[in-house]
Amino acid sequence: MTQYDDKETEIYEWAKQNASELGYVLNPDYDIVAMAIKGLANNKKKYGEQYCSCREVSGNKEQDRKIICPCVYRGKDIEQRGACKCALFLK
Repeated sequence: MTQYDDKETEIYEWAKQNASELGYVLNPDYDIVAMAIKGLANNKKKYGEQYCSCREVSGNKEQDRKIICPCVYRGKDIEQRGACKCALFLK
């Protein structure tokens, strides 16, 4: 079992709260959640923003603002597929 560091724990708690507020849930698959949370934490540490780990960071701050989790694509992805691209959030 993977253990979260402090930044990962903070992001995990944020993700749970954010999902709950919008009527979503986190994926019940621990491995998917762990991978998404670690990716978000790594991007936060590397870029200073919580960029979705399932989307490519271009380096253009204006363009990349769209992929700060929760990204602008989440709602449409969940509506169409029942999950966001990285499958962290589910309907």
